[in-house]
This record gives sequence, structure tokens and C-alpha cells, in this order.
Amino acid sequence: MSSAPVTTWSLQQTSSADLLPAAAPEGDVRIVRAEVPSPEFSRFLYASVGGDIRWTDRLGWSYARWREYLERPGVETWVAYDRGTPAGYVELEPQDEGVVEIVYFGLLPAFRGRRVGGHLLTHGAARAWDLAERWPGRTPTKRVWLHTCSKDGEHAMDNYLRRGFQLFDTKVELEPEVATPGPWPGAYPA
Repeated sequence: MSSAPVTTWSLQQTSSADLLPAAAPEGDVRIVRAEVPSPEFSRFLYASVGGDIRWTDRLGWSYARWREYLERPGVETWVAYDRGTPAGYVELEPQDEGVVEIVYFGLLPAFRGRRVGGHLLTHGAARAWDLAERWPGRTPTKRVWLHTCSKDGEHAMDNYLRRGFQLFDTKVELEPEVATPGPWPGAYPA
């Protein structure tokens, strides 16, 4: 199996004032929290959004592992719907000392380029900043961070920077080249 260099960039906001909102897209785009932990739905979002950009780390997760992860206090999934159809999602994971990670963020391929991404990222970052308001006992958010890599969509880094995230770390590592898994094998052309 061959390997290829993959660059990973870590970005952060250290104040809610850092968030630079994107304009809402035209049409009926709504963002709703998936309040009932659903391994089936979360796996659908993960595989559908990340299938053409080689998200593979969770594909082998069992139903029980998905459920255990999703039921952790403070883990939230926010879903963008375009006229009732899931268009993308943002997943938040609280960490120690008031830190919240945007663990996953992205759009299904059919919804990219429609100005939904900036709006969804704005909403997701805002929900990371006010996460403690929905989870009594959590430390108020002091830092929101995420990472993106050279395998992600071509506009990902620009979207993060335009929303006020600042780069704080860069790493380059060799990773095995894997086939594009798609939401199911062969869903996307190679």
C-alpha cells in the first residue's frame, strides 16, 4: 500500500468575539440539534459527508461504540437541512477546562457550493461557545478548536479563517492511501 503526505492544520478561537458570522444562505435552510442520540443517523452523516474525502476512522465503529460516544454529556450534533433534506452537520465535543472541539464539520457533496457551509460553521461555532448553557455543570467555553487537513474540501481552510479561526499548529504525516469509501462502496468516481 502506498503512502502520501497529509497536512493537518489546527485552528482555534479563544473568545466568542472571534466568531465572524457568515450570511445565511437563501432559501429554506434550517439548523437543528439532533437531541436523540442515534448511531444510525450519525453514521449516515459521517459516511455521507466524509465519503468522498476519505473519512475512514469511524467506519469500523460498532453500534455500541457510536451510542456510547453520542450519549456522552455535552456531545452535540447540529444538522443543516435544505428544504427538509439533510445537507451537512457539525459535531461538538466538550473537553476539559472549558474547551470544545468541533470534531466533524461538513456538507454532503450535493450541497457544497451553495453557501450553506459558512452558515453552518457560524452556527456550530456559536453553539460551541454557548454549550455550557445547555449542559448544567459544564465549565463555560473558553476555547473552540478544530482541525482540517489537505484531504478536506478545497474551501475548508478558507471557511475556517473567514469565520475567525486562527491557525495554531501544522503537522505533516505520511498516511496510507485508501480508496474513497463513499457512503457506500463505489458511490463516488475515483
